Amino acid sequence: MSHTVTGTEPTQPPPGDDTAFFGQPRGLMTLSGLEVWERFSFLGMQAILVLFFADQVSDGGMGMEPGTAASVSAAYGTLVYLVSVAGGWLADRILGSYRAVLYGGILIACGHYAMAVPTATMTWVGLGLISAGTGLLKPNVASMVGKLYRTEDDRRDAGFALYYMAINIGAFAGPLVTGWLGDHASWHWGFSAAAFGMTLGLIQYVAGRRHLAGRKHGAEYALARGPMRRAVLLIVIGIVVAGLVATALVLAGWLTMDRFVDVLTLVSVIAPVVYFVVMFRSPRVTPEERGRLRPYVVLFLASVVFNFILFQAYSTMMLLASTNARTEIFGFHFPASWYASALGAFEVALAPVVAAVWARMGPRQPHAANKIAIGVILGGLSFLLMVLPTSGHADDTYRMTAWWIVGSYLLLGLGDVLLETSGMSATTKLAPRAFASQTMALWFLSLALANGVQAQIVKLYGEVSNPAYFGVNGAVAVVAGVAVVAAAPWLKRTMHPVH
Repeated sequence: MSHTVTGTEPTQPPPGDDTAFFGQPRGLMTLSGLEVWERFSFLGMQAILVLFFADQVSDGGMGMEPGTAASVSAAYGTLVYLVSVAGGWLADRILGSYRAVLYGGILIACGHYAMAVPTATMTWVGLGLISAGTGLLKPNVASMVGKLYRTEDDRRDAGFALYYMAINIGAFAGPLVTGWLGDHASWHWGFSAAAFGMTLGLIQYVAGRRHLAGRKHGAEYALARGPMRRAVLLIVIGIVVAGLVATALVLAGWLTMDRFVDVLTLVSVIAPVVYFVVMFRSPRVTPEERGRLRPYVVLFLASVVFNFILFQAYSTMMLLASTNARTEIFGFHFPASWYASALGAFEVALAPVVAAVWARMGPRQPHAANKIAIGVILGGLSFLLMVLPTSGHADDTYRMTAWWIVGSYLLLGLGDVLLETSGMSATTKLAPRAFASQTMALWFLSLALANGVQAQIVKLYGEVSNPAYFGVNGAVAVVAGVAVVAAAPWLKRTMHPVH
């Protein structure tokens, strides 16, 4: 049974004159603040994770081969976003968005604290907790941002751009702190900093909860009491059984790391297909809403292609930076993981510019489909750029200047601002009402699929030449972006009320 709402809780988007946060609703400040620290912890850890996996055991690492380290890191990302499906469903049917985000943040903090313990077992336990927590937090906090605006509010895209700028402050700062600690102290000190950041994020989230539209004690589409109890029981039983089966398979020698990665990739392909089918066939989805889901499939695939490139900023690009890029600018030496901060810095700098342009243009701004297409093309160009400094070398001992990777991240950062803000904003508009949080989870399933594909493709890193690796992947992304441009007329007709 759904809980009633107290009179002190905001259940509707705030009025249009709520402009307390740079012209946006004040609830955006609370949610952006949470994501600053969540991204600080998540991407701060992500920047050093592949280097930790690839480092020698004697130096505190896991001793993996570079291709394996990148593949396992991508598989972790796959698991993070696969769990977002369950997170969206739990918010819609049992917990409500506010509590789902709160509990997710707690699990993330516990996971980072576990990774601070210098043992392999605690590393895997920590990654599991972070995966579960992120699955609860990510789809629901983005949906809560969407609830701050009415559908016709022209501030929505600008608000999402500011939201994205704010969270990338964390993306910029996280690798600086964790990378320095990982380079000068130990990898686990870097993980400790991530834990501290997530704790701060939880504190400010609870402190600013009164400004959040739609905050309820229960789920918006809560199950009745009986079905809810059965659902909770089945979830608990399922987790226990899955744990026991996985343990048995590991002990039997069947479930190796390579097979686990392959299973996650397979699930990342099947899950979105099943989810789209369920939503298209659901009786709770109206014919009008079903029509808007069709163009969403195109946006979904565009997100997969772009994020396949983007996530390699924390895997193959980190490995390339650590072995073949100079770690100094103007005589200043820095850890290789600091390159990841360049991506966050560019997004921090570019997001307000993009937000200002969209706000100034108002209804004359490009359609969301065109913004997304340009983002995909820029992502492909960021990889094609890397063909130049990696070509023409007799061996792998060369060192490119830092500006090549910085330039690649500039293209990637602009593409990310254009695609992710427009994609998340369009998702909140195209979502069927009965699947609001779950449709946001479906957007994150595109990230799971991007990571799942990456987990297989990065195995080729080091096996083929770097120019071939970056050139082919970049060209595929550019072609995909051009295809979205070609489909723009149809997308514009079918994506109403998205502009």
